[in-house]
Amino acid sequence: MSMSTSVIGIRPPDAKWKEMKAVWDACVIAKCDPPSAVGDFFEWTTPDDAGVVVDDLGEAEKEWHNDYASGYEIDLEKLPKGIKVLRFFNSW
Repeated sequence: MSMSTSVIGIRPPDAKWKEMKAVWDACVIAKCDPPSAVGDFFEWTTPDDAGVVVDDLGEAEKEWHNDYASGYEIDLEKLPKGIKVLRFFNSW
């Protein structure tokens, strides 16, 4: 089994996120699909309470390695607008 390391950006919840989350939650309770605008906003995945997840950090993210280690470098000045949190995680 192999492990992979990933990094995502997170935009903290704002007024729009809270509105979209309320609609998402109402649809879950009603057992119906959310409207496409809401689904698209959350990329059709369960909303993360931390905020909007940004999978593509663009030019801000690059893989890094030397003879003994590997990982990612994040250029903070190149992060997409509004990202306040970086989440690094391993998956198997």
